[in-house]
Amino acid sequence: MKPYILLLLAIYYVLHQDFWNWTEARPLVFGFLPIGLAYHALYAMGAAALMVVLVKYAWPERLEHWADKEPGE
Repeated sequence: MKPYILLLLAIYYVLHQDFWNWTEARPLVFGFLPIGLAYHALYAMGAAALMVVLVKYAWPERLEHWADKEPGE
């Protein structure tokens, strides 16, 4: 795995520890969404994007070759 991907994972892990919005419901995002919920919605979209990066750059291609082989090869 490439080192920058491990760094991205570590940064994303640290960002998941949302201690700065635990006690606050304000400000409201778009006038109705508490800041903590908006943060986690953005975090979930970022996690999906990170999964795309992981699949594109860290997926072991040897598994693809192994799965594509015909039985008995």
